Amino acid sequence: MTLRTLVVGAVLFGASSTIAAADTFVVDDIRVRGLQRVALGAALTYIPVRAGDEVDSSRIADVIRELYSSSHFDDIRVEREGNSLIVVVRERPTISAIELEGNKDLKDDQLLDSLQSSGIAEGESLDRTVTTGLAKSIEEFYHSVGKYNAKVDVRIIDLPRNRVELRFDFEEGDAAEIAQINVIGNTVFSREDILQEMELKDSVPWWGVFTKRNYQQQQLVGDLEKVESLYLNNGYLRFAMDSVQVAITPELERIYVTLNVTEGAQYDVSEATIVGDLQQHRGWLESFAKMIEGKRYNQADVTALEEAIKRYFGRMGYAHTEVRSVPDINDEDKTVNLSIVVDPGQRVYVRRIQFQGNDATKDEVLRREMRQIEGAWLSDQLVENGKVRLERLGYFENVDVETIPVPGEDDQVDIIYNVKEQPSGTISAGVGYGDFAGLSVNAAVSQENFLGTGNRVSFTIDTNRYAKNLQLGYRDNYFTDDGVSLGGNLTVSEFDAGRANLQQYNQKSWGLGLDLGFPVNEFNRLNFGVGFSSTGITQLDPFDQIISFYERYTDQSSSDEALNFKAFYATAAWTRITLNRGVYPTAGTENQFSFKVTAPESDLQYFRAEYRFRYYQPLDKDHNFVGLFRFRAGYGNGYGKDGDFEYTLPFWENFYGGGADTLRGFEPNRTGPRGLVRRASFIEGPPDANGNPTQIALGPEFDTLEVARRSTLGGNAMANASVEFIFPTPFAKEETRNTIRTSAFIDVSSVWDTEFDYDKYKNLNLVGDVPFWDYSDPKNFQASYGLSLQWLSPMGALTFSLGFPIKSLDPELEDSFTFNIGTTF
Repeated sequence: MTLRTLVVGAVLFGASSTIAAADTFVVDDIRVRGLQRVALGAALTYIPVRAGDEVDSSRIADVIRELYSSSHFDDIRVEREGNSLIVVVRERPTISAIELEGNKDLKDDQLLDSLQSSGIAEGESLDRTVTTGLAKSIEEFYHSVGKYNAKVDVRIIDLPRNRVELRFDFEEGDAAEIAQINVIGNTVFSREDILQEMELKDSVPWWGVFTKRNYQQQQLVGDLEKVESLYLNNGYLRFAMDSVQVAITPELERIYVTLNVTEGAQYDVSEATIVGDLQQHRGWLESFAKMIEGKRYNQADVTALEEAIKRYFGRMGYAHTEVRSVPDINDEDKTVNLSIVVDPGQRVYVRRIQFQGNDATKDEVLRREMRQIEGAWLSDQLVENGKVRLERLGYFENVDVETIPVPGEDDQVDIIYNVKEQPSGTISAGVGYGDFAGLSVNAAVSQENFLGTGNRVSFTIDTNRYAKNLQLGYRDNYFTDDGVSLGGNLTVSEFDAGRANLQQYNQKSWGLGLDLGFPVNEFNRLNFGVGFSSTGITQLDPFDQIISFYERYTDQSSSDEALNFKAFYATAAWTRITLNRGVYPTAGTENQFSFKVTAPESDLQYFRAEYRFRYYQPLDKDHNFVGLFRFRAGYGNGYGKDGDFEYTLPFWENFYGGGADTLRGFEPNRTGPRGLVRRASFIEGPPDANGNPTQIALGPEFDTLEVARRSTLGGNAMANASVEFIFPTPFAKEETRNTIRTSAFIDVSSVWDTEFDYDKYKNLNLVGDVPFWDYSDPKNFQASYGLSLQWLSPMGALTFSLGFPIKSLDPELEDSFTFNIGTTF
């Protein structure tokens, strides 16, 4: 029972009035005295007497009764002056203020809403008869949640100009705790088994810091149903809850609950028969019903069978199918014969599909996601598919659907989708500073739902200490009516890799791309694209792993000589999405596989493949607790030869680890293979002919190896995995559930280079304190654990992570706190 119901049901009593005795006479005039806010014309409309009417005591009683029914007056008297009817009224006072003191469990908004439903609100007239029972009603609500010492005092304070202030003083007290729950009559299930099914507890483990033993009447009702289900789901059809006794100690602080049960015997299902006018559907339903024959009776299985039959007919337009199971119990052989009575009802058609709440998004964007067709019979499954597809768009915070019968039509309904829009893009411009990016200047427009068309438009100018980017992009998600998409992009960038924790090089590039997407079915999509890129590389660090790469394109190993590469490439991608929402999903999977390959005879011949997977598993029926598993893997390499030179993956296409997207608790882009500098060792030789000193190289086996401290080279292979437990954000309101998310995570990441030859370096003398490991071994992984907070803010998705290493190859790479913009899991 809700507080609103209790307040509305407060005890009413009538106000007193004075009725003047009168003989029968004909009214010449009607006058009303005492009016302040109520207009004379409004008051006269409630008086069922007009000039010229003959009145007596009965008619005067009618006048008083009608005026009281207007709810404007506290006191009414009717008098006679000659043949004039004089009505003297005292208007109800206006509620000037409502003060709430001492309430903690019941919030102000909850109480004020409940009072308003009883007609008590600031600016409204006060009906004193309603306030009389309010205190008792609110106290009864407290009692229902176990607070038997709660007291509520309602005071009416008179103010000038016929105004009043209502003051509610609360003494909530402490909730009574359950001292003991006893079960009498149980032999099949132990007391512990039964209490395991109940939410009410008489004891909590030592680690249950936030667990309480408070008694709540509503919770007890639900627990009794769960206990009954425990028996019915195990075949005890004759189970009965004989009595439930709730006793409270005199001080109203401890409660004892006693359940008296009769368990009965177990029963098996001997036969399940389908009854009803099923026409061509009988065969399928009977074969389905036989699945429970010969098994122990299980109420949950019977209910699931009933719901399955309803869904079956619901897909074919029978929106009001009724299914009920009638058991015929045989106590002699402990069997039950189930008659499953099915009434499909009348087939229903959809007259119209409407959308509400889409102020920015055009109707056609929503309508093209529909699978239910107007004019066709109603399919519950197709209606639900439309809801899921709208949620996956990522444009809406909430999507609800209603089926409304058409007035006067038994076989027609309207479908109404109610959506609540949320930011589906970002618009920003500003100057900022970050511990990783340094000073940054940016201006960006990224809109997934441009002008409500469902098309994606992006324009970005972004500069920071290591990168300058200009990007233009456009995607028409419905280039054709059957869902073929068309997209294109133009990019121009400059990149200083040394400042981004990578090996030193400067890169200038620009590119053009075109992409077509084709829907395969409801969940699968294929994309194909072509593009051109031009890349210039300067100031290369002479790391040993890439010397052979740039020597292939230059006549000398000079880090100042520019390298320029032009390439045509093709892309292909497969996507399969069954997520229930586009943003912050709670159920379903997402698979993404992408492949990029440059054309033969390009300056660079290579391919790059990547696979991403997400799996959400709800852990409760309300999806408040969700398990998330993420996996990402990638591999790239060169193909073909040019003489003796074998093409490899260019180092700027390598994979990297660390940061919010791969390995929280470590610095971004720092956990992959690092650049190596190999130096020859020399000894002093004899002077030359001019007497100058000389040096003699000792040979490759005496070379030294130095690992770059701030430069990560990355690798051509990568694998990341994450396991997360998503839980409700503490202290966050219910309405923010779809915009904020918290989780506990474990991340594991490995980045390696399949072309790295560890044997060339393992016996060299290592210089410095930077650790060195076999960069070709995928078993050299790193891992972390921690907490993450994600917020879908008006300027985009913000992710804050606090991570700690489980396994670290280099403590220098650890970074407990990470912050990222634009990532949602």
